[in-house]
Amino acid sequence: MAAKVELEDGDVVALAQKIVSKSEGRVVRLSEIEPSERAREIAEEEDPRRIEVILREAARVVRIRPPLVIAETKHGFICASAGVDSSNAPEPDMLVLLPDDPDASAQRLRERLSELTGREVAVLITDSFGRPWRQGTIDVALGAAGLEVMQDLRGTRDLVGYELHATMIAVADEIASAAELVMGKTNGIPAAVVRGLEVAGDGRARDLVIPEERDLFR
Repeated sequence: MAAKVELEDGDVVALAQKIVSKSEGRVVRLSEIEPSERAREIAEEEDPRRIEVILREAARVVRIRPPLVIAETKHGFICASAGVDSSNAPEPDMLVLLPDDPDASAQRLRERLSELTGREVAVLITDSFGRPWRQGTIDVALGAAGLEVMQDLRGTRDLVGYELHATMIAVADEIASAAELVMGKTNGIPAAVVRGLEVAGDGRARDLVIPEERDLFR
């Protein structure tokens, strides 16, 4: 049984995307999905209904290597399967989708935690993403409320006096990955509290999506 944790001001509460999506009803049953011809072509030996859900969730298909689909979601995230996943679903033959607005979800959760505890905390909604040219996944921030999601070091100088011109630290993603080391993928732990950081702010996870004009790979 997990130990009870009393929240403190300044804590960051990291929540797995799956538990948020399920609480918001962002799940679908495969039995209710009729796959399109395109989904059938991409699926090959996989279930075309799953591919159909991915295509519906995608704002843009980035790359296809059947049956794998890399897509841009309506939130601007580039990820495998448009964030559609069958792991940790409520029942067999169900899929879990990303929250409609993860930043808004994080804000609602932050407000509710404040009501319940009287504490000023930040909230992150996290999910596992792969990375181009790197093996393995890490957790990143899909939604954020109450914290500085990026630390802008441009204009500061290092120990030898060099002025930094482009350095921006993805603080929210770093916290998300640290929290995942505690939660794990198969441990049934949907949340973690990260304590001792000074990251209060008003950033949003969508601020971490690189602007199109700066995207060298689009």
